Amino acid sequence: MITDQQTGTRIDEIAAGLYRISTRMDVVPGGFTFNSYLIEDEEPLLFHTGYRKLFPMTLAAIETVMPVAKLRWAGGSHFESDEFGALNDILAAAPEATAFGAEVGVMTSLNDFAIRPPRGLGDGEEFSIGARKMKWLYTPHVPHGWDCGILFDLSTGTLLCGDLFTQPGANMPPVTESEVLSASEGMRGQMDYYAQAPTTTGILHRLADLRPSTLACQHGSAYRGDGGALLRELAAILESERIAERVVSR
Repeated sequence: MITDQQTGTRIDEIAAGLYRISTRMDVVPGGFTFNSYLIEDEEPLLFHTGYRKLFPMTLAAIETVMPVAKLRWAGGSHFESDEFGALNDILAAAPEATAFGAEVGVMTSLNDFAIRPPRGLGDGEEFSIGARKMKWLYTPHVPHGWDCGILFDLSTGTLLCGDLFTQPGANMPPVTESEVLSASEGMRGQMDYYAQAPTTTGILHRLADLRPSTLACQHGSAYRGDGGALLRELAAILESERIAERVVSR
């Protein structure tokens, strides 16, 4: 459903009680989407607050589902403006909400940035937002950022995977069952935003072991299908690149 005619911001339910809020912007040729995810429960959660300049559009989208003041959690994968730019606007509009991120992200950024004390989540930490249980996984440098982490909704099998599987394009369907790895790798070929850390493939296999049925990507469509298989395929591609680099450097 389109909630802002001027920007084309829309909100769509991609899993039970889990909504993708998406705004397209012309930051790269062909356009690009910026997604936040709203999870309904007793303690509603917003994953990625979006750019500060998009706050009015994000707010309007949230309020098609519930009053923003009901939010109790607001956080993101890693500290960049498209993940946390509107955090303080969200916290002001939702006075009982707590900001969250990785412990490293709280230490390096959120303690200074947020208008209220944030909560740093440890690797593997689980917390309840009502009927749902969420699990935080610390994923440093995957795909980038020392403070990077990923949130898993155990009730729907949805992996809120941040910048993993980023797909370019302006008119992306809210959710697709077509594989998204090809488009993501095309994007990486044009603009490599991966850190390529030694631990990357191991982290991707760990995420695959969760067997996610939905990948809630921050840019592009959410993917519904065998998320574990896509994560393992990505891991194999990155590992082959590392091996090739070692051979060349000898």
